[in-house]
Amino acid sequence: MWTSGRMSNAKSWLGLGMSLYFWGLMDLTTTVLSSSPASRGELEVLLSDKPQSHSRTKRSWVWNQFFVLEEYTGTDPLYVGKLHSDMDRGDGSIKYILSGEGAGIVFTIDDTTGDIHAIQRLDREERSQYTLRAQALDRRTGRPMEPESEFIIKIQDINDNEPKFLDGPYVATVPEMSPVGTSVIQVTATDADDPTYGSSARVVYSILQGQPYFSVDSKTGVIRTALMNMDREAKEYYEVIIQAKDMGGQLGGLAGTTTVNITLSDVNDNPPRFPQKHYQMSVLESAPVSSTVGRVFAKDLDEGINAEMKYTIVDGDGADAFDIHTDPNFQVGIITVKKPLSFESKKSYTLKVEGANPHLEMRFLNLGPFQDTTTVHISVEDVDEPPVFESGSYFVEVPEDVTIGTTIQVISAKDPDVTNNSIRYSIDRSSDPGRFFYVDITTGALMTARPLDREEFSWHNITVLAMEMNNPSQVGSVSVTIKVLDVNDNAPEFPRFYEAFVCENAKAGQLIQTVSAVDQDDPRNGQHFYYSLAPEAASNPNFTVRDNQVLVLLILSLRRHRKQPYVIDNDENIHENIVRYDDEGGGEEDTEAFDIAALWNPREAQAGAAPKTRQDMLPEIESLSRYVPQTCAVASTVHSYVLAKLYEADMDLWAPPFDSLQTYMFEGDGSVAGSLSSLQSATSDSEQSFDFLTDWGPRFRKLAELYGAAEGPVPLW
Repeated sequence: MWTSGRMSNAKSWLGLGMSLYFWGLMDLTTTVLSSSPASRGELEVLLSDKPQSHSRTKRSWVWNQFFVLEEYTGTDPLYVGKLHSDMDRGDGSIKYILSGEGAGIVFTIDDTTGDIHAIQRLDREERSQYTLRAQALDRRTGRPMEPESEFIIKIQDINDNEPKFLDGPYVATVPEMSPVGTSVIQVTATDADDPTYGSSARVVYSILQGQPYFSVDSKTGVIRTALMNMDREAKEYYEVIIQAKDMGGQLGGLAGTTTVNITLSDVNDNPPRFPQKHYQMSVLESAPVSSTVGRVFAKDLDEGINAEMKYTIVDGDGADAFDIHTDPNFQVGIITVKKPLSFESKKSYTLKVEGANPHLEMRFLNLGPFQDTTTVHISVEDVDEPPVFESGSYFVEVPEDVTIGTTIQVISAKDPDVTNNSIRYSIDRSSDPGRFFYVDITTGALMTARPLDREEFSWHNITVLAMEMNNPSQVGSVSVTIKVLDVNDNAPEFPRFYEAFVCENAKAGQLIQTVSAVDQDDPRNGQHFYYSLAPEAASNPNFTVRDNQVLVLLILSLRRHRKQPYVIDNDENIHENIVRYDDEGGGEEDTEAFDIAALWNPREAQAGAAPKTRQDMLPEIESLSRYVPQTCAVASTVHSYVLAKLYEADMDLWAPPFDSLQTYMFEGDGSVAGSLSSLQSATSDSEQSFDFLTDWGPRFRKLAELYGAAEGPVPLW
C-alpha cells in the first residue's frame, strides 16, 4: 500500500469510512479543485486508470503534488512531489523508478525516498504538462512491488510573456478629408501566457503616437480617424505607434508596441488653376500642320486620376488655325498648328484656353469650380517662302505640227512674301531630257524648242521651276502636263513588200493579191484609205485595182500579155555624180551667209524662196543694234527664230564642232555705224594723223613712235 508524505489530509477522510484508494484520490481532488476550471478538466486524465465498475479495488499510490510553477530561478532543484509505498519499511529495500516524458532530464526521483525534483527551468509556453510513470521495485530481486501507474505534472503559468504584434509593422491608407471615426486598420497583439489563468493574457490597446489624428479601440485594436478635414496636400504621411499591455493594462503588466504607417490617399478636392493668365508664343509661318507651337499648364494639387486635365480652346480668333490636346504623361496642353499659316494674311492670333478636371466628386463640388481659363497670344513670324504658282498644275494641249518657238502656255508664279522678289523661270531638265520645251526666264512663257511628234511621244510631263532672284535657294515647282494632238502628217504605208505570182493563162477578173496599208496617225473618225495604181503603173492594161475602202484587190484585167525579155538599158545606168560648190564667204557685203530680213519677218522669209545657208556653220544671234526698236513682238519673234536656228544647229551633223558667236551690227552700205572693216583701208584717200600722241607724255611715247610722223628718214627693212 502506497502512503503519502502529507497524512493530515488522509486522517480527515478516514472518519468517512472510505478506502485508502479513494483517500489518495481525494487528496488529488482537493488539489485539482483548488485550481482553475481548466485544471479540473484534467481530472479525467489523472483518473484514467479508475475502474469502470463500482467494486472496490485496492490501490496503493498516493500523490502529494501535481502542479509546479514555471520559470523557477532558484539554485536548488525544484521540489515537485513524493512517492511512497506502504511496503516501504524505511530500510531501503524499495527502489523507486520514474519513466516517461522528461524523466531523468527534466525530472529526477530519489530511488530511496521517492522525492521528485525538477532539474531544468520549466516554461509553460514551451510545454504545459508532462506525462510520467512510477514503479516500486524490490531493490534486491528487482521484482515489482506495486503495479506501474501513470500520472501528470502540469506547469502552472506566470506572466512572463509580453504581448507581440506578429503582423507588424503595419501599412494602411485612408482617403483624405474622411469623416471622424473612419476605420483605418485593425492591429492584433498575441500574448503567449495562459489565457485561462488570471489576467496574464488579457491585452488592452492604447495609442502612444499619432494623436490627435487617430485613435485606437482598447479592446479590438481598430484604428480610426480622430480629426476632421485631414488634407493630404498639407500632410500626407503619419507614423502611429500602438501599445498592447497585458494584465488588463494594470500596473506591472507587460507591454509590446508596433508601428502603423498611414498614408492619406488623394481625392479630387483641389480645382485646377493656371499660374499664368497670359501666354505669349510665336510660330513660323512655314510651320507644318500638327507641329507644336507651345504648351500651357494648369496646376492641380491633386494627383493621379484626380489631377487629370482636359484642355480645350473655348474662344478666340485662332480656333480655326490652331488646335490643342492634352499630354497624358505631364498633363500639359500642347498647342499645334491646325492649318497652314501665312504672315502676309494674318500676323497674330488670340486663343482662350480652358483646363478642367474630367473626374469630379460630388461631395467636393462646393470647393470648385474645377476649371480655369487663360489667354494665349500667338505671333506669326515671316519667313522667306519659295515662289507660289497661280495654279497647282497645268494641262496643255498642243498639235504636233506646232512651229518651233510657239508659246503654248504662260506659267505664272509670284513671291508670297512682302518683299515680292522677282521671279526667274526654268525647266527641270530631268523632266525634259529631250529638251522639247523652253521657258522664258522672265515671263514664264512655255515654248516648243524642238518639233513634236505624237507618234513618238504623245505625252510630256515636265516640271517648271520658279526661283527668287535675290535668294536662289527659294525655288518653287509646278507640274505641266502636255498632250500632243494628232495631225495628219503621216502618209499611209504598206507594212511589208508584196510579191504576187500569176499564171500566164490566168483569167480576166481573177484576184491576184490583196494588200492593205497602215497609217501612224490616229484621226478621231478612224482611218479611211483610198487605193489606186501608182502613176507609173496606171498605163499597164493588164492589171486593175479595186478599192474597197479597206483592202485593195489586184485583179487581172486581160487574159494574156506578151512576155518581154529583160533588157538592161544603158541610159538607166547609175553613175557617180560629183557636185562642186564654189561658195566662199566673208566680208561685210556677204549676203549669202545670213539674211537679216529673217529677223524682222521670219514667216515671210520662210514663205519665199529657200534661203541660202552656210555649209561651215550656222550663226546664232546674240543681240541687235541699239538703233533697232526693241518691242515685245519683235523680241518674241527673235526668240522663236533663235530657237529654230538652235534646233537646226543641233540637228546638223556636219556643222563644225565648236560654238560660234557672231554679232551683226548692219555693216556695209546703209549702215548707220558705217564699215568697221579694215579691208580696203589702204586705198582710202583719207589719212588719219597720230601726231598728237607725242603730246600725251611718256606713257604714249611708244605709240607715237609707231604711228606718229617720223622726223628723220624712214629706215628701210
